[in-house]
Amino acid sequence: MSLENTNITSLDRLVTPNEFKAQFPITPEIEAHVERSRSIIRNILDRKDKRLMVVVGPCSVHDTTAAIEYAKRLAKFSKTVEDQLFIVMRVYFEKPRTTVGWKGLINDPYLDGTFQVEKGMAIGRQLMLKINQLGLPIANEALDPISPQYMQDLIAWSAIGARTTESQTHREMASGLSVPIGFKNGTDGSLGVAINALESVSSGHRFLGIDGDGKVSIVRSSGNKYAHIVLRGGGGKPNYDSVNVRLSERELRTKGLAENIMVDCSHANSNKDPELQPLVLDNIGQQILEGNQSIMGVMLESHLKAGSQKLTDDKSLLEYGKSITDGCIDWETTDTALTRLAEKLKVFRSSVAQNYA
Repeated sequence: MSLENTNITSLDRLVTPNEFKAQFPITPEIEAHVERSRSIIRNILDRKDKRLMVVVGPCSVHDTTAAIEYAKRLAKFSKTVEDQLFIVMRVYFEKPRTTVGWKGLINDPYLDGTFQVEKGMAIGRQLMLKINQLGLPIANEALDPISPQYMQDLIAWSAIGARTTESQTHREMASGLSVPIGFKNGTDGSLGVAINALESVSSGHRFLGIDGDGKVSIVRSSGNKYAHIVLRGGGGKPNYDSVNVRLSERELRTKGLAENIMVDCSHANSNKDPELQPLVLDNIGQQILEGNQSIMGVMLESHLKAGSQKLTDDKSLLEYGKSITDGCIDWETTDTALTRLAEKLKVFRSSVAQNYA
């Protein structure tokens, strides 16, 4: 009688992280770009860089051609606002599901349920190399605890999602990641799990992982000092308003944690209506103009076209540049909203500088 693998249909071996990276190597220029981007984000969190960090891009990438077109537009746009905003492109490949559904480009790159994971990883890494070559920093969600060994060298900032913020596995993983990382509040809107996560991830941990040669190893981390909270609402209620931001500041202060807050303008903060995201962004900008010191970043779900579409068996019906997961604002709305925010911040900071001159 078999006592193991009774519910496993197959085990397919992957190449090791070192072998994978050798197939799709990072260049010295990209390596310098990623490290520079991480340093800027750390400086924003340390208040050495006064710019607002903006994580913006598709809810999830399903079409690499559309992702590159979006990245080219964003790279060009970022230069017009770089004195006020530090733009980081959202490049999410793994999607946590409440029940079942498409799990992202890495898991199912051909959108057909064939789950060609190794192909998905290759497609994802090649895309991230191209986006970094355009001069854009990359943000992603750290979901699978193994995939960072294959991809993390190309990423400037990571998030831990609302469904996994409470997970010990993800807290341990985050404690060893080399990037600044945001923990979203719980799906019910509570801050407790995220606050606990920040305390946990700042400490060193011991956990199982793999090394560059793919061997199971005991990983010893020193702790991640650049973790922060991401407010995304929950339980049917937003939490981006000044009262909830102040409450978040108080909770962080009580626990002796840095008062660094990023606001996710989507999810419950926009009542899952993408058209409301610019209004949330305007509110955040107004809070900063009124003297808020804790908000260091915002997040927007944005694509070439507005809204979302259903994934069906007939891929020819998919509309180019439109999300197949959460709804997004379109490019034109993104450009307008972020330009308006940058202009307001520029006037405000210029006024503050003159008052102190």
